[in-house]
Amino acid sequence: MKTFCFKLYKSEHNAKLHMQINAAALTYNHCIALHNRYYKLFGKFLNQNKLKKHLTKLKKISKFKYLLEFGSQAVQDVVERINKAFDLYFGNLNRKIRCSPPKFKKVKRYKSFTLKQSGWKLDEDNRTITINGQRYKYFQSRRISGKIKTVTIKRDSLGDIYVYIVTDAKNFEVETRTGKSVGFDFGLKKFLTASDGKDITSPLFFSKSSKLIAKASRELSRKCKGSNNRRRARLNLARVYKKTTNRRHDFHFKLARRLCLEYDTICIENLNVKGMQRLWGRKISDLGFSDFVKILRYEASKFGTVVIEVERYFASSQICHYCGEKNPQVKDLKIRQWKCPKCGVEHDRDRNAAINILQEGLGQRPMQEIP
Repeated sequence: MKTFCFKLYKSEHNAKLHMQINAAALTYNHCIALHNRYYKLFGKFLNQNKLKKHLTKLKKISKFKYLLEFGSQAVQDVVERINKAFDLYFGNLNRKIRCSPPKFKKVKRYKSFTLKQSGWKLDEDNRTITINGQRYKYFQSRRISGKIKTVTIKRDSLGDIYVYIVTDAKNFEVETRTGKSVGFDFGLKKFLTASDGKDITSPLFFSKSSKLIAKASRELSRKCKGSNNRRRARLNLARVYKKTTNRRHDFHFKLARRLCLEYDTICIENLNVKGMQRLWGRKISDLGFSDFVKILRYEASKFGTVVIEVERYFASSQICHYCGEKNPQVKDLKIRQWKCPKCGVEHDRDRNAAINILQEGLGQRPMQEIP
């Protein structure tokens, strides 16, 4: 499956799409209310097929005319989204993960609705798309390939509308390249410490934009609530955040592509990023390691590069990569340099961890002879 993202031109007709997204939000909140009421009465949640039939009957009532705004299949997709959210909620409860059930959402913050077989039509010129009877022009950045499965209309915090087209593209087999292997250790000072010495530092885009964000936040706080000046200040703040996110996203994609071209096998850690955010907060979010891993896997599928994740509880920093001796004292993060008590080899904490991650990922952990 491949997803194409295109931005719509700004037009007066875009207001219709905003109304349809708002209608999807009202449908979502109504379904959540029905789920909650049904659970209080019967102690279980609604079946999605029954809920779809119920919504079909509600379309005949004038109070629920908003169900007719954005297409019948889009209404069914809202029900399926809620059903997936409840399945995830109960699954997390079984795994003893703290979470909350699906809740009501503000209409202004609801983002998207999805059309499947009907409700859309891509014109032959591949530059305009018809959505629920209205034609829209979008920025054509590339040609669409493959059979179209779904079309999602999405808006961001700036009010811009995007079209996400999911296609069933043909996968071309990529022959595995005979290249180099590398292990990476994620850190706060260096984004990635490599086992071969080619370390990678992060530009820390949020830290560089912190002054602009603080200034935009102060301007927003000074404006009167409900005024046009406050609306413009809010858009200005959202624009600064979006630019920061786009820069980080661009850095991750370029880095992932470069690594996949250079290495045949990449070994990384499987980290508990949410737990790290509780300790180091904004710095972890600024680095965006989780997003980078997703992008790295996507790029690796194009070039035939193998990405191996080492288990979370592997003590990569405490094990001497030369003799395999474990030193529990290195568990303290303040220790950046240490000497192996068995073989006497001096280690840099991050470099040693990167080498251990590489050896563990490749399954090559033989005991080496001590000189």
